[in-house]
Amino acid sequence: MGIFGAMTTAVAGLRAQSFALEHISDNIANSQTIGFKRTEVSFMDVVSSSDPRQQQSGSVMAFTRATNDTQGDLLGSEVDTNLAINGDGYFVISEQSGVADGLPVFDTVTRYTRRGDFELDRNGYLVNGAGYFLKGNPIDPATGNPSGNEPSVIKFSKDFLAARPTSLINYRLNLPIHPLTQTAQDGGAEFLAAPLAGTDITDADSATFIDESIDGRSITVFDEAGNKVNVQFRWAKTSETPDTWSLYYNSDSAPTAPGDVTWTKLPDDYVFGANSVLTAPLSAVNAGEVTIVALTINGDNLGDLKLKHGKDGGLSQYDDDGGSAIVNEISQNGYSAGELSGVAITGNGRVAVTYTNGVVVEKSQIALASFAADGFLKKQNGSAFTATAESGAAEAGATGFIVANQLEASNTDIAEEFSKLIVTQQAYAAGTRIVTTANEMLQEVINMKR
Repeated sequence: MGIFGAMTTAVAGLRAQSFALEHISDNIANSQTIGFKRTEVSFMDVVSSSDPRQQQSGSVMAFTRATNDTQGDLLGSEVDTNLAINGDGYFVISEQSGVADGLPVFDTVTRYTRRGDFELDRNGYLVNGAGYFLKGNPIDPATGNPSGNEPSVIKFSKDFLAARPTSLINYRLNLPIHPLTQTAQDGGAEFLAAPLAGTDITDADSATFIDESIDGRSITVFDEAGNKVNVQFRWAKTSETPDTWSLYYNSDSAPTAPGDVTWTKLPDDYVFGANSVLTAPLSAVNAGEVTIVALTINGDNLGDLKLKHGKDGGLSQYDDDGGSAIVNEISQNGYSAGELSGVAITGNGRVAVTYTNGVVVEKSQIALASFAADGFLKKQNGSAFTATAESGAAEAGATGFIVANQLEASNTDIAEEFSKLIVTQQAYAAGTRIVTTANEMLQEVINMKR
């Protein structure tokens, strides 16, 4: 092929270097694009069929090589819904294809991305800077686990969170062997007087009862309408052989007659045996809880509430110099109605909604997908990808984990791209010299006829 072969090979080289320059330009242009994956260019020689001792000049081809599995730097963000994936994996996203009744309609093609600059839009969707909608699996409120096999677009309702009436009070404490009641401090007995023991307390006996009992702390609970109700407990010791205690709650804080019941006693007494081990009521031993039947405070009936002390020493009696009840835990499971106030991402990749009543509800588990061959994913606009036959189908789950308040930067290295730019420029210039030299040689051949 000779001179013509040299020229055609040089032209192929110019075409390959132009192809490389195109991708260097693309990489540099997207050096600040969140989640962008640069494209490398590899060259392959094309050899003509010829005798090894008389090898003909071949050609060159350029092809792209993806860097999808090369992670960019993680950048801090003040937006709670900005996300990054540390390690392997892709967010599962959908693209809007239209609008119906003022809400977006999504196409059926599932896309994937590392771009995690998601923010809550006016319709309650999490949308990234390229306009893609985040997908996940809803959390089953009963089990707390993700439900469904296929992720769906995450959407939050701005409706009020309904009030939840209290049904359980966690109450763990230690009762002193010798309660330091007001009567005991005045030199009297540390027990509740016999006429009051075992009965509800009326307003007429309220002052005496308070002097002969100790404070058991109070807690705010909620009724069906979400109204706050204050429950105040007091403990009174009635015997020491065996050690016996009665638990009361303040059922009427504003009595109008001396005979009105102000402190209601729980039916079962708490009895401690040897080594201060709780022996009664049996339910407190077996299930770690007792039931307050028809708990009513100031006329507000809250229904039956479980009072859970827990097993293994949740309610104990040990000597205490202070002579008071030491409450280790007092909490409840109710709340008032609330309005959506914010969305955040938990450490395990769940989207949690915070309401104005302080309640945090996990709504969705963000879906992550992985691929057997990341490098063969097909690029889409906005740092997105679609699966191909070469990449394999998406597999649920990934070894990477989601990091909130972070963004993954482009994996383009400007210094490296400029180095490649210099090499590409020199190679292209050398290729043009070969074309020029081949042209001059051909001109000499033509001049031989003159």
